[in-house]
Amino acid sequence: MIVEWVYLLVAGLLEPCWVIALEKSDRFRKVPWAIATVAILIASLYLLSLSMALIGPGTSYAVWTGIGAVLTMVLGIVIYKEPAVLVRISFIMLIVAGVVGLNLVSGAA
Repeated sequence: MIVEWVYLLVAGLLEPCWVIALEKSDRFRKVPWAIATVAILIASLYLLSLSMALIGPGTSYAVWTGIGAVLTMVLGIVIYKEPAVLVRISFIMLIVAGVVGLNLVSGAA
């Protein structure tokens, strides 16, 4: 079962990668970035599907989107200089708390 969690972690780590590639593709007008976006997205979805085999779709999807949301926001702050105000960070922490809570009550943690 540990392998599925590794798949899920890598799938979640790929989430902000395809989001950044999508932004750099300039609405799919820059073909290399558009291809990278699609390739990374497919890899992320494939690894997510592998993790669902034992973890289950509800928990897998929640963790996947949680990892993606948190890392995308962090990269937005670091790369794009988006504001790192307390209220934004607080709401992201609520996402993290929700993912952890979901794992605790589902017995998946």
